[in-house]
Amino acid sequence: MSRVGKQIIEIPEKVKLSFDDKVFSVSGPLGDLTKTFRPEIDIQINDQNVTLKPTEESVFAWALWGTYASHIQNMIEGVTKGFEKKLIVEGIGFKSSLSGDKLVLDLGFSHSIEMIIPEGIKVSVEKNTITVSGIDKEKVGEFAARVRANKKTEPYKGKGIRYIDEVVRRKQGKKTVS
Repeated sequence: MSRVGKQIIEIPEKVKLSFDDKVFSVSGPLGDLTKTFRPEIDIQINDQNVTLKPTEESVFAWALWGTYASHIQNMIEGVTKGFEKKLIVEGIGFKSSLSGDKLVLDLGFSHSIEMIIPEGIKVSVEKNTITVSGIDKEKVGEFAARVRANKKTEPYKGKGIRYIDEVVRRKQGKKTVS
């Protein structure tokens, strides 16, 4: 039994939900989100809450139960509050900038890395901090991970791109012979 799936999901004010033939839609103050769900889970929308129940007794349906409950909670939170990830670019000569709909990263390579910003995502750059925000948690997380993957933080000097709350375990480096 899923602990997350059994919980009743509260619907805040100004949020409208609809579920028609596998397509779940959420609209709120920040925008609209839609997602397609499999028929193994029955989704019931009442006046102020959403309940989920598996339609069949299988391990697969029980796994989807909690996953779909999390997806619905994330969709509701996205259209009301939104999601945000912050990244820090650290290193001498490392910089980031915006040019139209592209994020330009100079990370010590012989060329600049240009990343096209996906639709529905906002990116802002201040000094050495990149802020990725949007209403879809999956898109925000994926784009932030793709930015970070260009130059992960190395353990000796701490140069590279890291999340703002990420802790980098530093190594001592070579010891001198005495």
